[in-house]
Amino acid sequence: MARLARTAGLTDVQQEILSTVRDFVDKEIIPVATELEHRDEYPQAIVDGLRELGLFGLMIPEEYGGLGESLLTYALCVEEIARGWMSVSGIINTHFIVAYMLKQHGTQEQKDHFLPRMAAGDVRGAFSMSEPALGSDVSAITSKAVRDGDEYVLSGQKMWLTNGGTSSLVAVLVRSDEGHAEGTAPHKSMTTFLVEKEPGFGEVRPGLTIPGKIDKMGYKGVDTTELIMDGLRVPADRVLGGVTGRGFYQMMDGVEVGRVNVAARGCGVAQRAFELGVSYAQQRHTFGKPIAQHQAIQFKLAEMATKVEAAHAMMVNAARKKDSGERNDLEAGMAKYLASEYCKEVVEDAFRIHGGYGFSKEYEIERLYREAPMLLIGEGTAEIQKMIIGRRLLEEYRFQG
Repeated sequence: MARLARTAGLTDVQQEILSTVRDFVDKEIIPVATELEHRDEYPQAIVDGLRELGLFGLMIPEEYGGLGESLLTYALCVEEIARGWMSVSGIINTHFIVAYMLKQHGTQEQKDHFLPRMAAGDVRGAFSMSEPALGSDVSAITSKAVRDGDEYVLSGQKMWLTNGGTSSLVAVLVRSDEGHAEGTAPHKSMTTFLVEKEPGFGEVRPGLTIPGKIDKMGYKGVDTTELIMDGLRVPADRVLGGVTGRGFYQMMDGVEVGRVNVAARGCGVAQRAFELGVSYAQQRHTFGKPIAQHQAIQFKLAEMATKVEAAHAMMVNAARKKDSGERNDLEAGMAKYLASEYCKEVVEDAFRIHGGYGFSKEYEIERLYREAPMLLIGEGTAEIQKMIIGRRLLEEYRFQG
């Protein structure tokens, strides 16, 4: 874009990375995204290209073969990729969350075993927290792990795994009451397991089944699946961090950076919607002039551009806060909430600018119109974000009576 969504204070390395990703998006993703999305086809060639660029190891430390970049760099790359096709950014996101959780919470053996192969893209990550009846209440998880010698036996059904079929490593959150006193708070009796599997569908290892892809309104191409565990045996050394009972906190840490990612995706989709809207408004003529010269359309474009700029600024702020080592749940919640809501509104305005043509599958805006709603619920609904924001504000502005 000519002026919108610029980020001040970037290093030369960051600018070079973003320029490379932007060129890749313009040349390799945008020209084929709509066709692949309509076929619900996994974008293997695009994924291979991102692997060659080193994107799978962007935030993995250099000692493990990654690029060792910041969350800000990663979020800005995601913004660019989502501008091309949001599904591709989802493929990267779940991989990144698992790598981040390993980097932050894994044992040294776990880091040495997984991170180099994840940086190379040889191991693809997915994370599994939700369940069919769970919703936003993570404490209601019913999947469980029972200790049996040097192994744990896992059982239960998980839901909404992005990369469920194509991944080879899944971080799974289950209940594990072993070693915890009766009456222990639910969030203190959860454990994250690192489950290795073969890519594909069906029984991908004994006791673990990945049914076929879930058919979705949008967010196509990327595989979204269930995960069914029935007597799945996992070695004890595959407990993330080596200690049970810490899974909830590990997952929430991953989700926190995931919210920055979702905010970045919202920014990218909104940017693309604005690009499409402002371009079409200068090509479409009514009453003898381009519709962009009508005041009503100019007002709409002004509102859209302002929302793109505001969402981008909040996303950048949340990423920088996390990179500084400070707590950023307030900023991440605000960024995710605003970016997803503004994304929906900007996409709808671009859809309206297109008029009847926006309803045609020949136009890219039709795809964006179906993709934007996913951002309203991914990594926590707007209501969850407002609850997080409200609680944190009350901590910060506690009344001194």
